Amino acid sequence: MNTLFKRFVCVIALAIGANYPSLAQTKPEPLPVVFADVPDLAMIRVGDTYYMSSTTMHMNPGLPIMKSKDLVNWQMVGYVYQTLGDNDDLNLVGKKNAYGKGSWASSLRYHNGTFYVTTFSSTTGKTYIFTTKNIEKGPWVEHSFKPSLHDHSLFFDDDGKIYLAYGTGKINLVELKEDLSGIKPETQQIIVQNASAPAGTNINLQAEGSQLLKHDGKYYLFNITWPRGGMRTEVIHRADKITGPWEGKLGFQHLGVAQGSIIDNAKGDWFAYLFRDYGSVGRAPYILPVKWENGWPIIGDNGKFPADLKLPVSKGLMPGLVNSDEFTRKKGEAALPLAWQWNHNPVNDKWSVTARPGYLRLTTGRIDSNVLQARNTLTQRTFGPTSSATTAMDVTNMKDGDVAGLLLLQKRYEWVGVKATATGKAIVVGDGQGATEVEAANIPINQKVVYFKADCDFTNRVDKAWLYYSLDGKTWTPIGNMLKMSYTLPHFMGYRFGLFNYATKTTGGYVDFDYLRLSDKITAKQ
Repeated sequence: MNTLFKRFVCVIALAIGANYPSLAQTKPEPLPVVFADVPDLAMIRVGDTYYMSSTTMHMNPGLPIMKSKDLVNWQMVGYVYQTLGDNDDLNLVGKKNAYGKGSWASSLRYHNGTFYVTTFSSTTGKTYIFTTKNIEKGPWVEHSFKPSLHDHSLFFDDDGKIYLAYGTGKINLVELKEDLSGIKPETQQIIVQNASAPAGTNINLQAEGSQLLKHDGKYYLFNITWPRGGMRTEVIHRADKITGPWEGKLGFQHLGVAQGSIIDNAKGDWFAYLFRDYGSVGRAPYILPVKWENGWPIIGDNGKFPADLKLPVSKGLMPGLVNSDEFTRKKGEAALPLAWQWNHNPVNDKWSVTARPGYLRLTTGRIDSNVLQARNTLTQRTFGPTSSATTAMDVTNMKDGDVAGLLLLQKRYEWVGVKATATGKAIVVGDGQGATEVEAANIPINQKVVYFKADCDFTNRVDKAWLYYSLDGKTWTPIGNMLKMSYTLPHFMGYRFGLFNYATKTTGGYVDFDYLRLSDKITAKQ
């Protein structure tokens, strides 16, 4: 909870602009290489292929693995786990949830022919190490133990010892057992007493996000910290021995881009991979050039973004990280493509893409009071600078009290859908921008299929969204209030498009979604 509070303070600072003291600059700000929520990134290179892991917290399947040939264009290749655990928080039981929790920052390694991905969770109280011989196809083997080691970095040293560096402010080091079943007794030690020190003494967020590597015989430790009144800042420490002594320096302090590490390509060129809080779209990755001077990695151009990054051209996020889905499946295809994730643990017998071929069927299985506590909400990332999602929904088999539709998911949410009552059905907007959800529109209908659209504008962090409905799939009518999107705790995640269905009176009703179609174009702004 202490760490969550610290991050809450940082998010509040972000909301008032503390992270962006240079907004008055006249030059356009550099855009992320992935304009979507891909936070806490960790990377490795195997041959000419890069692999990246990231945080998706309460979403399932979780701990995504992506690959790239150029550090700019990424595609999903899999997830490390289907569900992290089985408890009330992860199952949305009662009033409990795992928003902003689940699993956090991962570490990614390749050692002696085996891939390793690690994470940790305050929700389960465990540290996890997953292993596989095939990072793209799996299977993954889970090793887990207590306690949950915050923002740790897995490291294989040349002498065969396996370490985790972790912590907040004080960076600790522990040695792991050879079978990865836990920590070797009496091996815990503090290796950096105050990792925030290179950024000054007035610190808001103490150093965390450890990433540890070795280069030219020296050890390098990368962390993020946040000076009070300043911005997210990368700090770097180095040592001749993993146990220290460590010396530190300021690594990068520009536009709040921080947290990550460095990686080389097959030619020997070096790059930094970091991310930035980019408003309500989430935490977005950046790639910066690195050069070595006097045994230190120098990120960017004299501590700033270069005028010309000279990176490969981005081909966009579709179909690599997000993708439209017609819900048609050929024999042998996965039930859900990798772009999809469930909000919390799914109930697998209450959804189907085979009950009615060509459709996603969501069936209610319990009584819920609002969409944030509803199970089986299926989501994809929103993305920038603008993104749009449209869907068609067959409402024939809804029961009295059922609510279903298209959602913009975050703590401050809004959805457009259909609410069924004993006297009929109506298109309704659920506005969750305040303390409680309010009904922002109600339009009675008498037809089987209705169409919905959600448009998002993340340009220059304007963070606005609009909802629409259609009775024929061609003519769109705006409905409800403009949503002023906000990146907030407790969700700690960029906005998501979501398809949902929940019951408020009687279970067993269902809706059939014909498709989800994504676009980077939005309707003219209202």
